[in-house]
Amino acid sequence: MSTEKSYKIKTKNPDLFLRVTKGHFATNHSHTNYYIDVTMQKSRFSEASAVAKELVSHYNLNTIVDAILCLDGTEVIGACLAQELTKGSYVNLNAHRTIYVVKPEHITGSQLMFRDNIVPMIEKKNVLILAASVTTGYTAQSAVEAVNYYNGTVVGICAIFSTADSCAGYPVQAIFDPNDLEGYASYASHDCPFCKAGKKIDALVNSFGYSKL
Repeated sequence: MSTEKSYKIKTKNPDLFLRVTKGHFATNHSHTNYYIDVTMQKSRFSEASAVAKELVSHYNLNTIVDAILCLDGTEVIGACLAQELTKGSYVNLNAHRTIYVVKPEHITGSQLMFRDNIVPMIEKKNVLILAASVTTGYTAQSAVEAVNYYNGTVVGICAIFSTADSCAGYPVQAIFDPNDLEGYASYASHDCPFCKAGKKIDALVNSFGYSKL
């Protein structure tokens, strides 16, 4: 891993923070100078719950949600978000409603699909797309296309971290953005200044984590 020190970007909530490491990292679609580690948020209930409580305010007052489509292994956060959305409250449009928490299947390239037994959870449903991060936007774009293909209605996109304010015509609600990371930069692999300067890649990263080189 990078020789740079890993650290946390904290918030007022002690269970809500972002773990990051500076260095030279390669994703499937880009090279970046930060590795953003959301493993604990996706796996540890207290942190997943804190993420859900932060995101829910964007949707509980004015958005009907029938299903949460979880990308990047965010099913635990999705379950917590469904719980927050269905809490009994006179200001909550989703109070006491059933919300499906589903994940897509990846096929050729970046395309996503749903098996016949999952399609009823998407078809004619109001679908909130949940991602760990939205950077290049390729995966979120594929999710939007998949929901539309299966005759669902996208009602929003949310993430722990995002570099984009919108994706595929929908606003992206995120807890953290590049303003929280000093000097954050992302480059196309063929235009990476670190590679041009001969700086080796510290790790390959994706939604599962990192592999040191």
